[in-house]
Amino acid sequence: MKKLFTPLNMLLFSILVIALVLRINHTERILGFWYDQGRDAQVVWDFIHKGKFFLIGPTTGIEGIFRGPWYYWLITPFYFLSKGNPVLPAMFLASTTVLGIYFLYKIGERLGGVKTGIFASVLATLSFYLVSASRWLSNPTPMFLISTLTVWFMLSFIDGKKFSLICVGLLTGLAIQFGSAAEVFYIPSIFILLLIYRKKIENIGQLILPAMMFVLIFIPQLWFNFRHDGVFLAALNKFLVEEQSFKLSFWQMIQVRFPFYLDMISSKFWLNDVKAFAPFVGAVIAAMIMYWKEMWKKDEFKIIFIFTLTPFLGMLFFQGNHGNVYEYYFSGYFYLWILLFAYCLIMLARSFVGKIVLIVFMGIFLFKNIPLSYGMAFRMGDDGTSAIYLSNQKKIIDWIYDDATDQPFNIDVYVPPVIPHAYNYLFEWYGGTVKERQPNKELVDTLYTIYELDIPHPERLDVWLKRQDTIGKVVDEYRYGGITVQKRIRIQ
Repeated sequence: MKKLFTPLNMLLFSILVIALVLRINHTERILGFWYDQGRDAQVVWDFIHKGKFFLIGPTTGIEGIFRGPWYYWLITPFYFLSKGNPVLPAMFLASTTVLGIYFLYKIGERLGGVKTGIFASVLATLSFYLVSASRWLSNPTPMFLISTLTVWFMLSFIDGKKFSLICVGLLTGLAIQFGSAAEVFYIPSIFILLLIYRKKIENIGQLILPAMMFVLIFIPQLWFNFRHDGVFLAALNKFLVEEQSFKLSFWQMIQVRFPFYLDMISSKFWLNDVKAFAPFVGAVIAAMIMYWKEMWKKDEFKIIFIFTLTPFLGMLFFQGNHGNVYEYYFSGYFYLWILLFAYCLIMLARSFVGKIVLIVFMGIFLFKNIPLSYGMAFRMGDDGTSAIYLSNQKKIIDWIYDDATDQPFNIDVYVPPVIPHAYNYLFEWYGGTVKERQPNKELVDTLYTIYELDIPHPERLDVWLKRQDTIGKVVDEYRYGGITVQKRIRIQ
């Protein structure tokens, strides 16, 4: 018992509790429930209530290519337990990111001792970007845990635990399923590491079962492809071959990607201040140069370095999706960047100048992140002029039902993504189960028009509202946050 309640364990426990609170407190109030979330919830709802089985999961950024159903299968039990409420699935996903912080600490402890582990876990806990990303009800969120588990089991393999490679194969497959784009580079990373540690492989048969576990993850997609005349493979061929989504325009990509990479890494530590962050990137590079030989001797460093370097190099050549690359494409690497950064600063702190660098960095980090992370968890409301969250979506729906009483009504919705998946689901779940009736499908006199702000394209909303004016006359209006509902009486 004494070993359990050590100062170190209590410190780590406190960090994890803080991480959990920052990620789940007031989830409903600021839960983003938009296009993707509504689409995913509808699939799960139809499975639970209508028995509609599925072999594919969410869409990717590649036309015609879908992820497997694993994300849907993961969140289904929590939608079932909550009777359709998205809050519980969101809290579950956020909790997985906290477990990821625990493994981040354990890897950091192996890499550079307790100081590195604690430092990395504190950075991951308090980073406003990571706190915000952990609250995202979407398929990339489990990548925080998957990434640290993959590294952990690679280390276990190096330690001689043979079963670990099976876990690595499974997790690599899941990474591609849950990730967004860059996680595909888990494959070359694992391949390179297996070459480096080939002496740990007793025979080729040791690789068969991990490979089978990897392939197993893709069976639902392969079965879907078989049932639909090769549509999946045709789309993949179009993306890779016909559209040449990976091609050599190295210098051009360096010019485009490097500033993007710097901004992307910077945002994990503090937002919108790349110039202030750049010197610390220089400090990390300096640490690697100074202590490279010592660092490279560590298995933990080899694994993390290769895992983080491979996607940066690979994505230099990515020109698919019209050349657009987004931060969430790299979700499976965020914690690893944190750990590598923390380790290098701890190494640099061996010198007096390095200690100053570390103190200055930590001061800036805490100053920039604590107010934002605390504010999100405890102060952020849903009544801001542009706020669009589950809580104010429900308030809008409550107003409709209170106003309509027992009278029939129709709804019409405008959202920037065009397809109102979120409201379709909310009226089916919240309206159908909590309010015990849904909007009428046949046309009736009373029409409620719901619209969200469209800041990038207000002209599109204006056109939609003008069309609504030809359908019905506004007799009442209610606004909460960035959502407005108008009660209209149809023009006969």
